[in-house]
Amino acid sequence: ALIAQDVLADNPGAVIFYDLRSSWAVKETIEEAGGVPMMSRVGHAFIKSQMREHNAIFAGEVSGHYYFKANFTTESSALAVISIANIITASGKTLSQLVAPIMRYFASGEINSSLSDRGKAEQVIGELKKNYGSTGKVLELDGLSVEFDDWWFNVRCSNTEPLIRLNLEAKTETMMEAKKDELLSLIRS
Repeated sequence: ALIAQDVLADNPGAVIFYDLRSSWAVKETIEEAGGVPMMSRVGHAFIKSQMREHNAIFAGEVSGHYYFKANFTTESSALAVISIANIITASGKTLSQLVAPIMRYFASGEINSSLSDRGKAEQVIGELKKNYGSTGKVLELDGLSVEFDDWWFNVRCSNTEPLIRLNLEAKTETMMEAKKDELLSLIRS
């Protein structure tokens, strides 16, 4: 979100991609900085393709991968570090001070659950859609995402292992913990 703000200062109205595991705060920060936020599936191949298709200037993933149009839409941790260092220097603030306004929500982090096979993972995702899809906004960009007014979650299958991955975020820590426990009990039952 910090790099997006910085990039948008010189490129108002530019498209910025973020992966679907990202905090609501990322989308909000991009909008507040005058950018056009666009969500992507997880993974460099998807993000780079979307960046080219939509002429995006920057993209970031929760995993810490950052992509710059100026670097031919390739991932560059070096450019990300340099960007953050420049932001800190120009602002005269600490990194903690800079990120404090962005830390608006409470996230679970990615939680992996082992399943016997991919079929079981798809069955679990189907059950979660049945249980939560009628009361929330459903997105099936990568697995299943369901968004409510005060929390959201995403579950998706690993592409390489018999795992299901859960990410969720809520407006309060209490709600995040409660929903995490609720979803994990369904996933692991």
